[in-house]
Amino acid sequence: MDLTPNQVLRLVQLGLSERAGRADAIWKCVSCLTCSTRCPQEVDCAGVMDQLRQAAAAGNHRTLLFQRAFLHNVRRHGRLNELELAALFKARAMLAGAPLHFLFQEAALAPRMYAKGKLRWKGAAVDDTGVVERIFARCGE
Repeated sequence: MDLTPNQVLRLVQLGLSERAGRADAIWKCVSCLTCSTRCPQEVDCAGVMDQLRQAAAAGNHRTLLFQRAFLHNVRRHGRLNELELAALFKARAMLAGAPLHFLFQEAALAPRMYAKGKLRWKGAAVDDTGVVERIFARCGE
């Protein structure tokens, strides 16, 4: 995490909620409630993190862009297609204002990952994409 939960809460206390909403920490929080149960002031830290995530969801935070691209990719194929995911995420991030170097930041890693069998050029789709669609429908996205 770039900030600890108490640092995120301090930003909110200081009226810097927008800065707290841009922190990677709110997206890396798994809502385990440990910070809330251990807080000596009985502050619902996890609840604050959740509210910050909801407020940031209206924006174009890169973690949120990645999550949306990931879900779109899984919904389309039934499983992950790494290259398509990377392309979609990078395109969405660029449209949201990411700097140009972000587009090619990890490109040099692809050949080495492919050589080690960690990257597939073409992903496989599931046979019955209707099952995947039903899962997404049940989750209510």
